[in-house]
Amino acid sequence: MFRNFKEIESYVLDKGIKKRIVLMNAHDSHSLPAVVDAKRKGVLTAALIGDSPVIEKMLSEMDEPQSDYEIIHNTDSASCAKMAISLIKAGQADYPMKGLMQTTDFMRAILDKENGLVPPGGLLSQATIVENPEENRLFFVTDCAINIAPNFAQKKLIIENAVGLASALGYENPKVAAISAIEIANPKIPSTMDAKALQEANERGEIRGCVIAGPLALDNAVSRESARHKDISGPIAGDADILLMPDLAAGNIFTKSLTFYAKMNSAGTILGASCPIIGTSRTDTPSNKYLAILIGLACVGMANA
Repeated sequence: MFRNFKEIESYVLDKGIKKRIVLMNAHDSHSLPAVVDAKRKGVLTAALIGDSPVIEKMLSEMDEPQSDYEIIHNTDSASCAKMAISLIKAGQADYPMKGLMQTTDFMRAILDKENGLVPPGGLLSQATIVENPEENRLFFVTDCAINIAPNFAQKKLIIENAVGLASALGYENPKVAAISAIEIANPKIPSTMDAKALQEANERGEIRGCVIAGPLALDNAVSRESARHKDISGPIAGDADILLMPDLAAGNIFTKSLTFYAKMNSAGTILGASCPIIGTSRTDTPSNKYLAILIGLACVGMANA
């Protein structure tokens, strides 16, 4: 089980894992440096789709050889996304990465029923892996970017996606906290009812590979002291690996608070597709985008181990 991003980087480098990614709208001052960093460390090759004169200028400013990359000129975001997915489908790249483009263009290409990357019956969801340096551990927050107000059935699939990610990174039977504002099921707060139902479904064996508790407030999901003070017990109380957020707004605000206020390192990824997808926020730092690349590589490596 990985405890921090440094361990993940060491694993990828030691195993010699190397893949080919395609960066959409690569003329991005945050995404392109992350790709260059990963390429210089020998973990990937890349196709860069976007405004080629801008891309070439950026590479030159980084003293990076343009000849080391396949550069494809395309300034239309929607077309750029479709082109990237077609390269994946044709086996000319291993997975896509979102550059400077709206999530809607990115998602539309991935979700295309004929040419997209989502298996029948699957659900795309987003997860953010966050490093807590005080406890030397990673935790997962989902869904922060795709499913706006997921219902019970969708939350089951979101949990399954996140558990798959955690398992790929070495977490056995990860602990899932279904988060709401309070710890008691209350019909006036629908997310508490979903949380209770998810715990019951887990207890019946309908959601496997993890243990779920809910509803839990954030404090008693991540703080043992808070859980003890509120007299909340159980294997998840204060020790959750995965935080299932009640909706996109809560997840998005929470993870951005961790980034911009707590300054925690994080990596965003999109789950539920036929290959890893690096779907970071446009405002994520180059460092966090590099970490997201490492997550995709580590998952591939662990799956083939």
